Amino acid sequence: MAIVNVLVIGGTRNLGPSVVERLRSWGANVTVVHRGVTAAELPAGVDELLADRTREAELRNTLRGRDFDAVIDMTLYTGADAEAAARIFAGRCERYVMISTGQVYLVREGPSRPFRESDYAGPVTPMPDPADEFEYDNWTYGAWKRDAEDALLRALPVTVLRFPMVNSERDHHGRIHGYLCRMADGGPIVIPGGPHLLLRHVYGGDAVEAIVRAATGPARIGEAFNIGQDETVAITDFLEMLSEFAGLRVRIHWAHREMLMRTKLLPACSPFSEPWMSALDNRKSIEVLGMRYTPLASYLRRLVEHYRPLLGSPPPGYARRAEEFSLENG
Repeated sequence: MAIVNVLVIGGTRNLGPSVVERLRSWGANVTVVHRGVTAAELPAGVDELLADRTREAELRNTLRGRDFDAVIDMTLYTGADAEAAARIFAGRCERYVMISTGQVYLVREGPSRPFRESDYAGPVTPMPDPADEFEYDNWTYGAWKRDAEDALLRALPVTVLRFPMVNSERDHHGRIHGYLCRMADGGPIVIPGGPHLLLRHVYGGDAVEAIVRAATGPARIGEAFNIGQDETVAITDFLEMLSEFAGLRVRIHWAHREMLMRTKLLPACSPFSEPWMSALDNRKSIEVLGMRYTPLASYLRRLVEHYRPLLGSPPPGYARRAEEFSLENG
């Protein structure tokens, strides 16, 4: 079936504008529905609608009378919103692509890294104490994404894409941007001591490619795919690689993880040091979707050149930089 009309829910930040640009260049008629909170960077010819997708009646009324060949859902986080989407889009789309997360595996009991799609089924770990805000927020993110996946798989012709941490030019968290700003100012990058998870992320351009393939290529209904780079690296090796490409010196100051968590300097001071970071086995996406992933060194060079002109305008996570300096001097 030819995919002509595509709806993107969300689509105004990080991967969204690139997905819309790719769909338009591919020849699709694209409609984007979003809340109007983030300034849209959308190409000409896109039909832009405003609605809060967490309000079922509002979303339903905004889309009244419209059917789509494919729906790409960039902002689905709960089972309740997935059930609402199932009610709204039943019989109104040929395929539904949900953007999910590798954290659906991190709340599972038992599986080992890198996670495979077959690791999804099984018991979930107990919910943490809500008083532990960091653990609770991360656990609920993964558990609620599972609820959303399950609700859609029961009701719609859905394909699920699970992403690890995405490194992109439009990353609104400013993670690689923040590391580069810390190297540029000559101060330390503060990292918690002790064991670190190995990094297995994905380049934003590859994430966009996976989304467009799932939406416009051969239908893979009822299936889930892990999307992620081929390489697995230690954080110290990652930082050395980043500093080499940037031509900057990297200095690491090791600090107590408990203190960094208590003062809430982490994860902003080193976002790739957090314990809620997935690593995904990508073989199914290569074999079935035909994905080929950009080598880590290649995409890091691109990101360094993108962020180099922005080093004088640090991201929000840099706001407490003076406290990071004080840890080294104290």
